[in-house]
Amino acid sequence: MIYVLLCLFAVMGLIQVIKPQLLWKANRPLQRPFVRDYDATEPTKAGYTMTRIVGVIFLGMVAFMIITHAT
Repeated sequence: MIYVLLCLFAVMGLIQVIKPQLLWKANRPLQRPFVRDYDATEPTKAGYTMTRIVGVIFLGMVAFMIITHAT
């Protein structure tokens, strides 16, 4: 069961690195009660770059967890 969860984390990390716009679009409806114009809150290029950097770190942590559980 832990491997399924880690694989889901790995897929989320890959999406975060490859196409972070998908994560923003998926979270847009969750902003509706808190933000007046949630279309105006889309991140800039720098914001997406930061998301990609965090995604790479997240993938490294997931890879470490998979290797640790495999041994």
